[in-house]
Amino acid sequence: MVGPLRPQFVLFGSSIVQLSFSNEGWGATLTDIYPRKADIILRGYYGWNSRRALQVLDQVFPKDAAIQPALVIVYFGGNDSIGPHPSGLGPHVPLAEYVENMRKIAIHLKSLSDSTRLIFLSCPPVNEAVLQASHNPMLSEIVRTNELCQKYSEALIELCKEMGLKVIDLFNAIQKRDDWLTACFTDGVHFSAEGSNIVVEEILKVLREADWVPSLHWKSMPAEFSEGSPYDLVAADGKSTINASEWNHWEGQWE
Repeated sequence: MVGPLRPQFVLFGSSIVQLSFSNEGWGATLTDIYPRKADIILRGYYGWNSRRALQVLDQVFPKDAAIQPALVIVYFGGNDSIGPHPSGLGPHVPLAEYVENMRKIAIHLKSLSDSTRLIFLSCPPVNEAVLQASHNPMLSEIVRTNELCQKYSEALIELCKEMGLKVIDLFNAIQKRDDWLTACFTDGVHFSAEGSNIVVEEILKVLREADWVPSLHWKSMPAEFSEGSPYDLVAADGKSTINASEWNHWEGQWE
């Protein structure tokens, strides 16, 4: 435990969350955007589906915690949408069950506190050709198609609209780039820096436009220890100091 306490932004999901600090990922970028303003907390689990998320929901987000997150960004669906294996094993979750699992996750997270905000990310597309060409010999055949991804994406979006929740349509957001197939992935599934930048842009758009009080957009949040000091850098006039609490190295990029 370190202080002062900052608002907590929790990233909760499968490998797209777990790897969000790799390859100039979207989690790392959010951390870069929110220094001195919020703590970005990673709870990502490679290979998980919505069933496994439900199994640990009370452990990751206990209702009796003294501090509850200000924001939870949730992503599950890519593994759920993988085609079923004949053995009955594997991550596939039927669409109707997936929707109900995500509903239960949303209900639990909404109950944490009146001020906990939620953003859901829908299932993004994949590069099917890359996946087919790079099959891992340790694994049984994996059926992962954009047809399935789209069905799970649309189902989550419909659920979030029904529940009045913020949701980002990653399936279509990623495909706005003409070169998305080659530019947005490292392996056909997980995001490259370019793909992650799209995720960040969409998240910031939601945070900027949401009517949440207080606002969770970085420009509206106070910086920690923002008061001026005679120990700050000396200004060009040689008589005063410059408060650097709001300085960043990406000025204008994430407005």
